[in-house]
Amino acid sequence: MDRYMVLAKTDFHGFIARLATLQKLAAPVRRGERSYAFAEVTSGEEISLHYIPTILPPKKYFLPQHETLVEYDKNTHKWEALTYSEAFTIFAVHTCDLAGIQCLNAVFTDKPMDANYHLRKNRIAIIGLECAEYCDGYASCGLMHTYNPGGGYDLFFTDLSDRFLIHVNTACGEDLVAKTMAVRPAGDPDLAALQTLRARKQEIFRPELPLQSRDLKPLFERSFQHDVWREIHERCLSCCNCTNVCPTCYCYDMEDEINLDMNTGSLIRKWDSCQSRPFAMIAGGENFRPERGARQRHRYMRKFNYPYDKYHRYFCTGCGRCSRTCMAGIDLKETIAALSGCCKADS
Repeated sequence: MDRYMVLAKTDFHGFIARLATLQKLAAPVRRGERSYAFAEVTSGEEISLHYIPTILPPKKYFLPQHETLVEYDKNTHKWEALTYSEAFTIFAVHTCDLAGIQCLNAVFTDKPMDANYHLRKNRIAIIGLECAEYCDGYASCGLMHTYNPGGGYDLFFTDLSDRFLIHVNTACGEDLVAKTMAVRPAGDPDLAALQTLRARKQEIFRPELPLQSRDLKPLFERSFQHDVWREIHERCLSCCNCTNVCPTCYCYDMEDEINLDMNTGSLIRKWDSCQSRPFAMIAGGENFRPERGARQRHRYMRKFNYPYDKYHRYFCTGCGRCSRTCMAGIDLKETIAALSGCCKADS
C-alpha cells in the first residue's frame, strides 16, 4: 500500500466532517495565544493546521496519564482486567510526534509486551501533517532528522498551497480515503511539487548545532562527569515538566486505590517522572539519584545514549517541548552545546 491522492483545499472541511462521522476525531486546537492541544473535534473550523507542538504529545492517547487496569472486589473474589478499545483518529500529527510514537511502539512491543498499549494502538488511525517551516526556535528536528516523515502513519498530508497531497500508507488509510471520498489520484505535477518542497526543506532544516546526529551518543558517553550537570543542578526545580511533555518518556507507577469499604478498589497506572526525587528511592530511604543534576543527566542519557544501545535510535525527536516548558529555562540545545564545547545554538 503506497500511493498518493489529492484533496482540494475547498473540500477540506467536508473531508473532516465525514472523517468525524466515522469515529472520534482528535486534532490540534488553539488553547491560547501560543498554546495548542490535541482535543476531540467535529469540524475543520476547530483545527489549527499551523501550530507549534501541542502542550502534551499524542502519546496521551496511547499511554493515558491515568489508566485503570484492574478493578477488584474481595467479597465476590472478582478481579476484572479492564481494557479500552474505542476507535478514533488523530489528525495532523507532526513528524516529530510520529517519531515519538514509533519510539513508544518499540518499548511496549519489547518483552513483556504491553497488551493495553497495543490494544489502544491498534484502534487508533494516525494522519500525519508535513512541516514546511520551523515551528519555533526551540525545535531541533534538523539535528535529529525528524523533519521528514519516516513512517508510522496511515495517511500523511502535505500542504501544496491550493491542495493537500495525501500519502496513503496502510490499508487503514486506504479505508479512510475511500469512506471520506472527495479525493483524486495524484498526477506528475503533484508529485513534482512534493519533490520541490522536500528539496527546499533540506536547505531549511539543517542541524541546529555544529554536530551530526551520529556524534550525540559518543558525546554523552564521555560527558558523564561534565561540569554542565552541576550547573543544571543549581537551576533545575524538579518540576517534572520536561518529562511530562516528552513524546518518548514512558515511565509509569502502579497504585492501588482502595475504596472506603476496604473490600473494593482499583489498580491504576499513572505517569511517573525520573525528575522527581522519590523515583529512584528504594527501601531504607536510599536514593540512586538524590541530586537534581544527576536526575537531569539521567534524562538526557535516556534520550541520547541508553536507548541507542537497545533500540538503535535516539529517543529525542527534536520537538522542543522540554525546553519550551522548562520553568528554569534549561534548553536542550544549549546543554548539548555546552557538552560539546561548541557555540550556543541559534534561536
